[in-house]
Amino acid sequence: LVRHLIAATDVQVVNVDALTYAGDLRRLEQIASSPRHRHVALDICDGAAMAALLAQERPAAIIHLAAETHVDRSIDGPAAFVRTNVTGTATLLQAALDYWRGLDAADQASFRFLHVSTDEVFGSLGAEGTFDENSPYRPNSPYSASKAAADHFVRAWHHTYGLPTIIGNCSNNYGPFQYPEKLIPLMALNAMAGRPLPVYGRGDNVRDWLHVDDHARALWLMATRGKPGGAYVVGGNAERSNIEVVRAICAVLDELAPRPDRRPHADAIQFVADRPGHDHRYAINAATIGRELGFAPQVPFQQGLRQTVEWYFARRDWWLPLVADGQATARRGLVAG
Repeated sequence: LVRHLIAATDVQVVNVDALTYAGDLRRLEQIASSPRHRHVALDICDGAAMAALLAQERPAAIIHLAAETHVDRSIDGPAAFVRTNVTGTATLLQAALDYWRGLDAADQASFRFLHVSTDEVFGSLGAEGTFDENSPYRPNSPYSASKAAADHFVRAWHHTYGLPTIIGNCSNNYGPFQYPEKLIPLMALNAMAGRPLPVYGRGDNVRDWLHVDDHARALWLMATRGKPGGAYVVGGNAERSNIEVVRAICAVLDELAPRPDRRPHADAIQFVADRPGHDHRYAINAATIGRELGFAPQVPFQQGLRQTVEWYFARRDWWLPLVADGQATARRGLVAG
């Protein structure tokens, strides 16, 4: 999002990031010299720090992406998800409300608080159907429960206090610079290293995939043209089962980095015990954001996946330090409770 805002708009960006385990300022190397961006290392759970920063910077909008996001980590340690995703969101909302109340009428009318959420709050679909803005909340993991709680707080701050909030519920993101614990980089890096490719269950869980560049474009549309008090589901029109995604990654690497024995990378796929409570299928009906804001994904999945795998193949300098101690690629979420 920061890279998109600097490249495609003229706005000033103050980037608040506590730089926890998955934070990495090397993601911003291409805009490092921009005078329109600065990073501030703060924790959104620090209400006094958030209030002081808002008073100093006087933003026209807040786009709230700060979150713990890895389902497997939430199974092992849910408290961190409650702290950042629930308490952090409520803290930031209160700081934003106090700041917004001090604005003049015109600035109050134009101010926006965009909360970035997930389709996982809606639970699991069967073989048919899609999520939309009216889907009931049925979170099934500690991660999705924490994001659902945050969504409810955002909605409450709008209806109770009038804060002009918007919620965006997106499908699975992918693209360059994604931390290696996520499915696509994890499978690509394991394949390049000649390691097994562990796939949960039979690999038949289905996700809709949204390229990160498309999501960044959607976020800016929501922040600038979205309806206060509303919500938008955002998808990539790219439903794939996990095993389809893994096999597609393998096919790209068969071209880029053939195995020494010339066997297909897909031969390294190993089906492993599923994680507890694994949702079967997510799918998005993104008609509302298309109709109201004119959004449509621009990156076809096959093209985006190839470009992503090629990026990881070329950027060992970025990810090798992240996987050196094995923590980024370790299996988590093995035992419920």
